[in-house]
Amino acid sequence: MDEAAAAGKRVDRRTLLKGLGAGALAVSASEALAQGAFTKPAFSVANPSTIKIGYVSPRTGAFADFSISDSFVLKKVRATSPYAKGITVGKTRYRIEIIPVDTQSDPNRAAQLAQQLIQQQKVDLLLTTSTPETTNPVAAAAQQYHAPCLATVVPWESWYAGLGGNPGNPTTNFTYNAVFFFGMKEFAGTFLPMWKRIEDETHAAKIFAGMFPNDADGNAFRAGFPPYAEAAGYKFVDGGAYTDGTTDYSSMIEKFKAAGCEFYVNCPIPPDFNTFWKQAAQAAFRPRLATVAKVMLFPSDAVALGNLSNNIATDAWWTPYAKYRSSLTGETAATLASDFERSTGNEWVDSLGSSYSLFEVAVEALKASDDPHDHAQVAHNLQHVSYSGICGPLDFAAGPAPGVGIIKPVGVQWKPGKKLFGKKYPWQEFVVDNSLNKDVPINGDLVPTFS
Repeated sequence: MDEAAAAGKRVDRRTLLKGLGAGALAVSASEALAQGAFTKPAFSVANPSTIKIGYVSPRTGAFADFSISDSFVLKKVRATSPYAKGITVGKTRYRIEIIPVDTQSDPNRAAQLAQQLIQQQKVDLLLTTSTPETTNPVAAAAQQYHAPCLATVVPWESWYAGLGGNPGNPTTNFTYNAVFFFGMKEFAGTFLPMWKRIEDETHAAKIFAGMFPNDADGNAFRAGFPPYAEAAGYKFVDGGAYTDGTTDYSSMIEKFKAAGCEFYVNCPIPPDFNTFWKQAAQAAFRPRLATVAKVMLFPSDAVALGNLSNNIATDAWWTPYAKYRSSLTGETAATLASDFERSTGNEWVDSLGSSYSLFEVAVEALKASDDPHDHAQVAHNLQHVSYSGICGPLDFAAGPAPGVGIIKPVGVQWKPGKKLFGKKYPWQEFVVDNSLNKDVPINGDLVPTFS
């Protein structure tokens, strides 16, 4: 399905969330296993000379913006030599078939699709991306069925806890699973330097508001982010573990105002932040710096908020500005972004790099195997990949937990756009802090969200 067709099938985010209910979004992968959602099958190889890769993402529904680049990425990847001509493992040449499926942003559907890919399509490898609601059910199915699985765009703590692990003591190895992204340490390492600079400039009070829902990401943030901020001298004001899809945030906003919160951090689903931020503006909650996660990651979010987007800060796990190159073709990150903009007419997005890297890492793990149909061996290789590609260097054996590779993010702010890759867009991410990743140059000034 092309981007236009996908857009046409998207359902309203609020309608979808109401249909799912809070319970559906709150069910972790480990709970799904406990409830007997999966039945372990016997393995067989449908075609010995073909490697099948299942690609699971939310093409439609509440999280569709995360997959806006899917059609483009799949076309680009399929044109590269490993995917167009195949790879040689040992003395055998294998063609690679990619099977993309759409979760419709439904975690239950994500689990069902993963089961079908493993049992019916006999895939050799699962790739999945974008939020715990997508990645965690897929990872759980992979672990249950002993199928190799690689995930991205999910805080590693959310992914790890979803599999039943303890992020505070990450010693359990979920042997069929690997992930690359980052976690609370990197969120803090991105947000806190920006807070400190604004604090020094404006003499803002060291009090921060936390908007963390009662879901996988929200619970991971509530447990993991405040200790880093408190160690730096900031006081935490918790807005409360609200339910996804809440429409009235007046009590939370008043709590933040009464406490004198000068900094703000969150990780809600996108429609909830849109509602909150508009209500906050009406109630004159004006933090010196808003640093947000899981939202304001895509131009569509900025356009939806209009002028209220100005100088909201977030993390960027991939930009076109670093001189990183594809391990599949050698093309640069800037080329990937410009090709995307020219091909689609849309502004580049962070997910371009992470989705592309899934297929880079897949090739690394498959080529390191004696037999790409050996699930245990491919899974082991995934957890030990060390290479450099379009997202920069990744080392899955380095931790912080077994099978976790860390991307180093940068801090960005949304500002009115300027011409970059041949076209000017209404809103653009400008890199304002590179404390964690000096490979990415700064191209914008960090300023208060509200003066």
